[in-house]
Amino acid sequence: QVQLVESGGGLVQAGGSLRLSCAASTRTFSSYAMAWFRQAPGKEREFVARISGSGINTSYGDSVKGRFTISRDNTKNTVYLQMNSLNPEDTAVYYCNRVDWGTSRSLGAWGQGTLVTVSS
Repeated sequence: QVQLVESGGGLVQAGGSLRLSCAASTRTFSSYAMAWFRQAPGKEREFVARISGSGINTSYGDSVKGRFTISRDNTKNTVYLQMNSLNPEDTAVYYCNRVDWGTSRSLGAWGQGTLVTVSS
């Protein structure tokens, strides 16, 4: 069972930036595509961004394109989410997970997530 620990959330003003991290407890981290998801209060969890195992390929949800950047460091078993130009609609708990590259379907257990709150 791969354990995932998200961190880096917090309170930020609209227009600000945050960088989230997700550390994975697996020796085969580079074998997995990884993704970030988020869940706002009262809403379903939604896809944010994904990255291939090598880090070469990425894709983003429409609501974050051009503002968020996903990256990974396979030497540290960590995936990152750089979030710029944040707005209140980005307020949510952010989660990472392994995903099937073709469908972006999550493959493992969820971590505790990290809360991002954007004030207007």
